[in-house]
Amino acid sequence: MCLGIPGKVIEVRDEAGLRMGRVDFGGVRKEACLSYVPEVEPGDYVIVHVGFAISRVDEEEALRTLELLSRMGDLVEQELATMGPGMAAPAVVDDPVGRLAAPSGGPPA
Repeated sequence: MCLGIPGKVIEVRDEAGLRMGRVDFGGVRKEACLSYVPEVEPGDYVIVHVGFAISRVDEEEALRTLELLSRMGDLVEQELATMGPGMAAPAVVDDPVGRLAAPSGGPPA
């Protein structure tokens, strides 16, 4: 499952021409690409999906959503663990019929 999770931007920086930042998701801090939301500054809340901030959201809505997600327990922590740059574990692609080709153009993985 891929969730768009709200978080508070705590740091913004340029990394090799790419706008990046550190985002706090209720105590869990992750790196996120901020290029899609160039107006965002530290203190703003954003919705992050697979490591990319995709929109800005007001603080009240972000906190309400974080509260609802906290009730889901383990699911959100699992999503955060595999989200974005520096992820703790790789994303898993379910390809039961082998339609995805190997990167070298060889047989399907």
